[in-house]
Order: sequence, then structure tokens, then C-alpha cells
Amino acid sequence: MLAQVGLLGLSQAGVTVAAFGSQVLLARTLTREDFGSFTAVLAVVSLTAPLAVFGVSELWLQVFGQEGARAYRWVGPSLRLAGAACAALLLGVLAWSAAELPDVTAAAVRALLATVVVAQAALALAGSVRQLRGDYRGLSALQLAPHLGRVLVTVAVWAAGLSVVAAAAGYAVVAVATVAACLLASREFRRGAMPLEGHPAPAARAAVPAPGAVPAPAVVPAGPAVPAGGLDAGPRPGELLGAATPYVLGNVCYLLGIHFGTVLAAELLGGAEAALLAVPMAVLTAVYLVPRVVYQQYLLGKLHRWAGSDAEAVLLAYRWGSAGMVALGAVVAAAVAVGGLVALPVVFGPEYRDAAPVLAVLALAVPFRFGGAAVAALLTSGGLLRRKVAYQAVGAVVLLAALAVAVPVWGVRGAAGATVLAEAVLCCLLWVAARRGVVGDAPLPTWRDLRRRLSREAPRAS
Repeated sequence: MLAQVGLLGLSQAGVTVAAFGSQVLLARTLTREDFGSFTAVLAVVSLTAPLAVFGVSELWLQVFGQEGARAYRWVGPSLRLAGAACAALLLGVLAWSAAELPDVTAAAVRALLATVVVAQAALALAGSVRQLRGDYRGLSALQLAPHLGRVLVTVAVWAAGLSVVAAAAGYAVVAVATVAACLLASREFRRGAMPLEGHPAPAARAAVPAPGAVPAPAVVPAGPAVPAGGLDAGPRPGELLGAATPYVLGNVCYLLGIHFGTVLAAELLGGAEAALLAVPMAVLTAVYLVPRVVYQQYLLGKLHRWAGSDAEAVLLAYRWGSAGMVALGAVVAAAVAVGGLVALPVVFGPEYRDAAPVLAVLALAVPFRFGGAAVAALLTSGGLLRRKVAYQAVGAVVLLAALAVAVPVWGVRGAAGATVLAEAVLCCLLWVAARRGVVGDAPLPTWRDLRRRLSREAPRAS
């Protein structure tokens, strides 16, 4: 377990350094106005990613965790759903780009960055495939490669003194290459022949026929793991939409907290002011990769399996996982707040000195985000997904209302304060829901239980 989490952690450290380096080079190369506009467009595009993938990546973790190989029946219909959503959003972003004419530069940046929509959807799907296989090395490579590509683009832009349009074109090239790599990495899964972590191998599954099916021979060559038709027919469209929609809404609410403040600041205060928020939010986004690695990329698929068969593991994740994440978040928040006061003006340049106090305010949100991510994963795997999404919607409403009041009055510092308020409200709601809905009256495991589990029963829990 520690080796796999460590591998993902190293990958995310590389992602963090690469993403942060790209931001630094762009901030030092482009004018503050161009940089603020570029990051605002990228934020809008990132907000569309959950709609583009339409919750399919998270849905796969759920259904495969619950059904094993039988869940291959979901793959074809869900891919068609994600493809249709992705195409619709791509057309929408292109139309948004055309609306910016006759400002050719702004329209070109929007149109080129539209390709990022498809790349983010492909990465989300391919990442879930690697998780289902237990291939954390492949997952790490998939996550890191696009950011390294962006670093190469920003280095070229910086070295040659290129324009914001050239930067957007480079991002588009990286996006196209990312989609191609993701398609290549998921071929076996799309055929229904990929072995699944924590489930029997294809031959062992084939030896147990479905009710009413013709018995399989003792030795079956690898191939599609699930027969077509009968009990394993794909989900109905209404069933698929109903299962995927909560994930879509949850992801939209999550990304609103990351990107909407920058978008609103760009619209109300201008690109130069938006850049003062975009830089601290880039730091915060990098920090938020920590709970994402632990829960979304490593534990979530396992929690879906444990929810039906291993109550002790779920309770351990609640008591020690959530408390540990809050403590880690407090340490990280202090480091970010203190370090940012010195580092931001040095790294980004003197014109970003005013971004340091904004980062200090935003750092207060880190413990709430870390703790909220821990209990949110328990709600997702514990059959309380819709309740989790409802609370995320409440948090999004709080954020939007707070931004509407704070940004016109206090500018980017008001946006930072609104973000902290929304994170605190959401964390409290999720924590109460997990305590009542997941834990209930069950006795919480002790430290001795955790040590025993890690030392003696880790293979069974993996």
C-alpha cells in the first residue's frame, strides 16, 4: 500500500512542480493582462471537464467495485454518453470563442484551449481504467506526461518570447497527444478483457457461468469477460443517466470552488486583478492534489469494495484517515501561508507581491478541504452519494453568494475569504453526514486495531 501511494505521490509531486513551473514561466513571459486572461479561459475550460466526462470515470469505479467483471456491460453505453457530452461541450466552447470576435487574439486562445476539454475527459477515463487494473505506475505516467508537455511549451514560449496565442497552440498540441495516449492505454479495457484488481482473473470468472447460460469449458482463452445479452445486457439510458448524474454535479461543485473565483474576478475586476487570484489558486490546486492522490486515485475503488464486505476497513478510514488528513492539512496550510509571503514575489516577480496576502487567506481553506475529501469518499462508497452531492451544492451556493458580496467590495481578497467560508461549511456538512450515515452506532477502531490491520491483514484489505 505504502509503495503504491508513494508512487502516486511522487507522480503528483512531479505534476505539481510541472504545473507550477508552467505558471511561473507564463507569468514571467506574458503581460499580466494576457496571463490573467489565459488562466481565466483555462479555468472556464476546466469547469467543463466534469460535463465532458459526465461522471463516467467515477461511475466505473463504483460499478466495477460492486459487480466485478459483470460491470463491463456498462462500458459501451457509458463511453457513448461521455463521447456525446464531450462533443457537445467542444462545440459550445468553439461557439464561445466565436462570440469574442473581432478580438482575434482572445477568440484564438479560447478556440485552441477548447482541445483541453477533450484531453481532460480522456485523462479521467484512462485514469479510472488504470485504477481498476491496479496499475498505479501507468496511472502515474498518464498524469505526469501532459504536464511535462506543457512545461516544454512554456519553456519554448519563454525562450522565444512568443505570444499568448502561441502558448494556447502549444497546449492544444499537448491535448491532442494526450487523447491519443489515453486511447492506446485503454484498448484492453474497451474490449472487456482487462483483469481487475481485487476480482478473479478472466479464466476464473469464465468458469462460473451466469444463471441459464451454457457452461463454459474448464480452460477459456482470455477475451471479453462478460457475455453479451441476458442478465449482463447494458444499462438502460435512464439507468445510466441516473447513475452518472450525481458524479457530474459533484465534480461541477468541486471545480466551482477552484476556478469560479478567478473567472468572476476576470469579469468584474479585469485580467490583471484576476492574475493576483490565479497565482494563489494555482498553489492551492497543487496542494489539493494530496487528498486527491490518497482518496480519488488510490482508496476510492477499494472503499467501494470494502463498503459491502469489510466494515472495519471503512471505520478505520473514517477515524484515522479523516483525522490524519485534517492534521496534515493544518501543517500544509501553515507552510503555504508562511512560505508564500516570501516565495511568491521571488518566483513570479515583484508585480505579484500583492498575491502573497491572498494566498495567506486561502491557506485557511486547506484543512477543511483535506478533511472534507476524506469523509466525502466515505459517503460516495457508502451509498450516500446523493446526500454528498446535495451538500456540495449547498457549499457551491454559499460560495457563489459570498463571491457576489465580497468581490465587488474587497476584490481578490474577498474572493479568497469567500472560498474559505464555503470550504468550512462544506466540510462540516460532510463530516456530520459521514458520522450519522456511515458510522452510526458502530464502535470506532482503536490505534491497536489500525496497527494490527496494517501489519497482519493488509493483503486481505487491498
